[in-house]
Amino acid sequence: MNRHFLNFITLNALVGSLFLFSCSGEKAAEQKESQKSAQESTVTDKPQEVKVVEKKAVTPLPVPDTSPVNFIEQKIFHPNGDTFNLYLPEGFIIRPVAWGMKRIRFMDLSPDGRLFLTDMYNLEDNTKGKIYILDGWNDSSMTFTKKTVFAEQLRNPNSLAFYKDSKGKYWLYVAFTDKLVRYPYTEGMEKPEAAPEVLDTYPDYGLSYRYGGWHLTRTIQFGDNDKLYVSIGSSCNTCIEKEEVRASIIEMDPDGKNRRIYARGVRNAVGLAWAKGNLYASNMAADHLGKGKPDDAMFLIEDGNNYGWPYCYHWQGKVYDDPKYDTTKTKISAESVPGAFSYFGAHTAPLGLAWFGEEKADDTSLKNYFLVAQHGSYNPSMAMGYSVQRVRANTPPEDFIKGFLDEKGKIHGRPCGIYALGNNKFYLTDDKFGTVYLVFKETE
Repeated sequence: MNRHFLNFITLNALVGSLFLFSCSGEKAAEQKESQKSAQESTVTDKPQEVKVVEKKAVTPLPVPDTSPVNFIEQKIFHPNGDTFNLYLPEGFIIRPVAWGMKRIRFMDLSPDGRLFLTDMYNLEDNTKGKIYILDGWNDSSMTFTKKTVFAEQLRNPNSLAFYKDSKGKYWLYVAFTDKLVRYPYTEGMEKPEAAPEVLDTYPDYGLSYRYGGWHLTRTIQFGDNDKLYVSIGSSCNTCIEKEEVRASIIEMDPDGKNRRIYARGVRNAVGLAWAKGNLYASNMAADHLGKGKPDDAMFLIEDGNNYGWPYCYHWQGKVYDDPKYDTTKTKISAESVPGAFSYFGAHTAPLGLAWFGEEKADDTSLKNYFLVAQHGSYNPSMAMGYSVQRVRANTPPEDFIKGFLDEKGKIHGRPCGIYALGNNKFYLTDDKFGTVYLVFKETE
């Protein structure tokens, strides 16, 4: 492999659910009734209303090359002893570069070029989460040689992001189940040097996954408008929420001021991405209409829109009224809900989302596409997801990496977070086996 390319990787490294029925470590059975009582307190018959706002013009995305991908098989020798095949577009390579962690999720590069990532520990609501720093890139082994625990005993840390404020001060933002905080950040720090500042708080109770699908994760994304966006999932599989912040995306200033609900009706928007001045989100649909619908989907998120949940669902590019609800008594119906940017099929469980514009990729199989991490169906026999797919407007997605679920039904990983590095490269997390992969385009 070209030595200059490896050096470029070094530069980048140093400078730069789904409704889970079969989770391990679930809450004890005797907690079921108290959880149910808490859940019932969050629902009401009061319908959500659509906020009317003046729409800004949407900048159209560049049209990507639509040529089909020629897949090449790659043998993966995982450090945990597993050997399996993955399939990527011709010319792309995937390598495990860090492993031995638990339920690692989302990432960001610090201002001094180190990779920070969250670890939720397992599927339970717990306070065993951590934030790791990966550093010390080694060209010859193509691995990180240093792994530092930045913070621990955290409640379900899912998403983090660095931001430089108007005074030139850096902050590390972290989203927990119950709150959004930020730590003051200085170059080279390995532990927080001050207590975090709490910017916002969120509902932190509900039924566990087995009993109704309470969503523990919060995802954050900065826009190029210097606003911070936070997604908060629903308290249930399908219900009418009492707390309006549930199943929404909120907008605020970087210091937490001017907080408002930006969009509603997104049941569980775990993946957020900013592209050409607009916010996009992947979304997990409800699980009560069978194995084939509704579709998980991706939306262009516009200010004031309601994307339907729980009154409507998306399927095969169209919007339908959910038969469980009488939409004649609401202002939300299939006629008023925007269509999806792309639709993924049922139970694919889309998580991480990243935009690969021209500044991030020049390879035609990747440039001007989104990539979405399809975490995969809770039941592997459904064989949905377990892949990374490329996405463009108004079409179903196409595979970009496949093979994390093999033909025998064995799981070799569950894609979660995607972090675009530029020059046709990105990091990918697998939250089942605690692995970070580097995906890159091989050079001559």
